[in-house]
Amino acid sequence: MESTGKYWVPVFNILEECGIHVTIANPKWVKAVKGNKDDTKDSKWIGDLFRLGLVPGSFIPSKEIRILREFTRYRYKLVSMKSSEKNRFQNAFTVCNVALDSVVSDMFGKSATAITDYLISEDTFNPEHCVSLLHRSLKKKADSVLESIEGYSITPEQKFRMQIVRSHLEYIESAIAQMDSEIDAMVAKQESLISLLCTIPGVDRNSAITIISEIGTDMDQFGSSKRLCCWAGLTPGNNESAGKKKSFRITRAGVYLKPALVQVAHAAVKATDSSYYRSKYEQISKRRGKKRAIIAIARMILTAIHQMMTTGEVWNPTDLFKLDMPETLKEKQLAKAVRQATKFLEKQGLTVAS
Repeated sequence: MESTGKYWVPVFNILEECGIHVTIANPKWVKAVKGNKDDTKDSKWIGDLFRLGLVPGSFIPSKEIRILREFTRYRYKLVSMKSSEKNRFQNAFTVCNVALDSVVSDMFGKSATAITDYLISEDTFNPEHCVSLLHRSLKKKADSVLESIEGYSITPEQKFRMQIVRSHLEYIESAIAQMDSEIDAMVAKQESLISLLCTIPGVDRNSAITIISEIGTDMDQFGSSKRLCCWAGLTPGNNESAGKKKSFRITRAGVYLKPALVQVAHAAVKATDSSYYRSKYEQISKRRGKKRAIIAIARMILTAIHQMMTTGEVWNPTDLFKLDMPETLKEKQLAKAVRQATKFLEKQGLTVAS
């Protein structure tokens, strides 16, 4: 069947229940030559390729993982909507001459929320009552808070809009809480694996669940960490022709997995309990820049995840070449180290035993 979008999913579900092995192929690898093709010739061409074993199948996880992936992706959308509503709520006060965000660090903290609710609900402004709503260290900034509110002008129509935005924000927060409780029930069988992934610096529970929902639990489907990183869109491109290297940009794959790993990489670089990824980041960023360094850290983390999910070992800092470097390249690195050591000893006037 040839289509785009999600139209293949219903057919796949029926055939999967019947125990039939289905191969989901990328059109790039089964496209016929232009100029001499139609539906009949396309089907014959795809059939010939499949009989010869030349149709690589796409990664389709089990049904449980697919359902979990639907939940985690929808949660990602809800979190994005929550951020948008927060920005919209803050901008609504900015256009009404309220510069509270320049004084408080969090517009949705306890004190700021109390003040914004007071401005929305009341028609008059009482400075003494506004100061009484401040908590802890913000009481010392009472004068600055009053100055940021002074001269505000909010019409009844603007108040009505702010209330709608606030109610929508509360609804999204409740929906995220419901999603979290349902996801926790779905991953109850994977608690040991989640705890294992949380040993990696920068990986929290939500990140571990997102990673599991995207790559599954069976690493044999990828074969090696290199193929997994390529599938996730963290591998530099290989575009060379006539001895000229053109583009090395990473691919657009991993629409949901790549942002999660980049977020984990940022947290790992800033982690205080382990400086392993921070030192790697500083070394790479000096030569390649910060953006490429973060992508490199994300690939290191994904390589470690593949190794941990394959062997069941706890995260242990080690150089990347020990995991996915070919044996021939390892031998070259070892021979190079031996030659350097030999030259150093010869300069010192020492003999090297053969």
